[in-house]
Amino acid sequence: MKRWWLLLVLFSGPLFADDCALRGTGDLAIVIERADGAVQIVETTHNTAVARVEGLGDLSHASVVYSRDGRYAYVFGRDGGLSKVDLLCARVEKRVIQSGNSIGGAISQDGRLIAVSNYTPGGVKVFDADSLELLADIPATWGDGLRSKVIGLVDAPGNRFVFSLWDAGEIWIADMQDPRHPRITRFKDIGRNPYDGLITPDGRYYIAGLFGEDGMALLDLWHPERGGRRILDHYGRGEKKLPVYKMPHLEGWAVAGDRAFVPAVGLHAVLVIDLRDWRELARIPVYGQPVFVEARPDGREVWVNFAFPNNEKVQIIDVETLKVSDTLEPGKGVLHMEFEPCGEEVWISVRDRDRVQIYDTASHRLLRELPARKPSGIFMAARAHRIGL
Repeated sequence: MKRWWLLLVLFSGPLFADDCALRGTGDLAIVIERADGAVQIVETTHNTAVARVEGLGDLSHASVVYSRDGRYAYVFGRDGGLSKVDLLCARVEKRVIQSGNSIGGAISQDGRLIAVSNYTPGGVKVFDADSLELLADIPATWGDGLRSKVIGLVDAPGNRFVFSLWDAGEIWIADMQDPRHPRITRFKDIGRNPYDGLITPDGRYYIAGLFGEDGMALLDLWHPERGGRRILDHYGRGEKKLPVYKMPHLEGWAVAGDRAFVPAVGLHAVLVIDLRDWRELARIPVYGQPVFVEARPDGREVWVNFAFPNNEKVQIIDVETLKVSDTLEPGKGVLHMEFEPCGEEVWISVRDRDRVQIYDTASHRLLRELPARKPSGIFMAARAHRIGL
């Protein structure tokens, strides 16, 4: 017994020599502090701030994915920066500037690849998740050698990435079985100006929202040979178009049972879609133009925030009645919401109050506020084990 104890002491020393915190990461999250190029690391068991990490560049449209073990967060900055942040040591492990203007990224199914979607120059770059070594550069070329902005990048089963080309009106699948030689499948003429993309929680369907026309494009990843098809054609027909101050986000789409809830572009409405035939079942009038439409993990409610100038409120939709059941007013500049993994609490960033607010989802009661400098995105480490997040 003493021999085993001695071996444990001898071999455990180097593991913790860097004085990093010894803890699980399953209850950790990152809050983007967009104005300062920094992130807060928070924990959701006691709802406290753990640490702050600076030096992450332009985070005005930042997003985050996590390593499989939840230790590392990969932060995608608007300035083309890709930063690997160690949550336990609260430091930047590695950072590369990989483009002039980027708009998010994804981590592969096996956790070994990080892909970044770029506006300038248009395309996708793929990196080794451990070293951030560049493995593949996929230019988004179309027409007569033009480069398109890339948006809506998600991970898909089979170690694939799927993304949309804003300028070209195309959806591409990148098969990354050989990371240095990706195989690209293109789907053309899917609609004008796809502005964001989402993948269903089971990884089967990829949907691109279309800004240039009413409707969406759907691609069945089980049967890509069937090509893309249009759904929700002309959902805004007869409606007065409103100025769009902020594009809605589809990535955090809401699925409850056999229905999906998605934001309507340029309308004060949430669309309800039947997942069996992709037809519109209903539309729910809401306070403003929805940005994020997110389902509580148990599917009982859908929470909605809004674009400027109506960005001080959050509305809650009852999934059974398809009606707004409650309206909260956290304050001006509500930018993002993130449910804890089991859904008992939701975190809401309130930029103009420099606060993150935490609500009980059963009573809709405010439980706690944490100070944060111009907070925007909130990303739970539990995303590491979900497709498309």
